[in-house]
Amino acid sequence: MSNTDNKVAGKTSIHWHDYYEMTKPKVVALLLLTSVIGMFLATVPEINPVVPWQVLIFGTIGIGFAAGGAAVVNHVVDSKIDSIMARTDSRPIPSGKVPRKNAIIFAIILSVSSMIILGFLVNWLTAILTLAGLVGYAFLYTMYLKRATPQNIVIGGISGAIPPLLGWTAVTNSVDPEGLLLVLIIFTWTPPHFWALAIHRRDDYARANIPMLPVTHGIEFTKTMTLLYTLLLVLTTMLPYLTGMSGLIYLVGSLILGFIFLYRAWELKFHPKANSAMKTFGYSIVYLMVLFAVLLVDHYFYFNPVGFRG
Repeated sequence: MSNTDNKVAGKTSIHWHDYYEMTKPKVVALLLLTSVIGMFLATVPEINPVVPWQVLIFGTIGIGFAAGGAAVVNHVVDSKIDSIMARTDSRPIPSGKVPRKNAIIFAIILSVSSMIILGFLVNWLTAILTLAGLVGYAFLYTMYLKRATPQNIVIGGISGAIPPLLGWTAVTNSVDPEGLLLVLIIFTWTPPHFWALAIHRRDDYARANIPMLPVTHGIEFTKTMTLLYTLLLVLTTMLPYLTGMSGLIYLVGSLILGFIFLYRAWELKFHPKANSAMKTFGYSIVYLMVLFAVLLVDHYFYFNPVGFRG
């Protein structure tokens, strides 16, 4: 019997909060924010500015269940690694709060429920794309890429970038260039976001033998790549304006947010302080939330005949 099993056997009760924690609620909340905004961006304000309530409610629940299910699979697969790393050794499975078998059943329930809700109450295109994202993150990234290549977060980032497209297809039942552009933005955002954290947790990843970029190529190289990807991100976020998807409100907002991100990445590379990596990581989360909020505000002004137009 493993140490984890011994711990579980010694527990007298299992609390719902342990299961909730395995769904990575903060991460899922960010994903759901981008997916819900994707729903509203798919509307045409001059015709019907409101997302149908069935799509908004059941789409959000279905996408959230899938994201939570993928997170639980991540907890199961990474339980041994989590027990080694200081950041994760208190998670429910390595700490013995939840048996692996129970976690697997929980992941299956969430994932199957997601497909049923999305397929029958939203549309099957959204269900299929959600399933692809779930498989990509839970299995392709977690089981293979994470342990195989320092480009794991770049290649696997597509799975985490798909939520706004899911929101878009939930409304339109189609894959359109605008929805794919939202995916591209998050896909480009993911490496500098995650590499900042990886720099801070470099020793943990090295101890767990995970080939994250700071482990395989060094911290300075990772800082350089973070800066370059942040610059690429700023350029990528100009595309909604350049393609006519958004107007001046978004352009100005995205550039201000992007230049602050560039400053953080520049400081991390050339003038690092003890907490520069985590400050960059923390700002990257705020950046994405505010960027999508500005995109949403611009969407209604830009298409409003009495509002601003680009």
